Amino acid sequence: MAARTVRVGGLPADLPPDRVADKLTIHFLRSRNGGGEITDVQVLRDGPQACALVTFETPEVAQRVLKVKNHVLSIGGEKYPLEVTAHTAELSPDEVARRRSSRGIPTGA
Repeated sequence: MAARTVRVGGLPADLPPDRVADKLTIHFLRSRNGGGEITDVQVLRDGPQACALVTFETPEVAQRVLKVKNHVLSIGGEKYPLEVTAHTAELSPDEVARRRSSRGIPTGA
């Protein structure tokens, strides 16, 4: 089953996350951007970098968004080229250890 979530990089880290989330919602609702109905937008900060996870109602919308080239977000007269990629869930080391031990695999293996 195709994923409904895309990862969006290239976001301005100096703006409030709620403003960035609002702008992303508007951008990805537009059909010209391949968008459609959105169920969730999470803006994540990692030091000077910011990215977002945008979850759509259906995997088809996410696939359309991924096919569109050159997503550009305009905020306050500035233009931010976005890097839109498929989101793959990453497990923390603790989650990996829990999964291994639940399957009977030694965590030191």
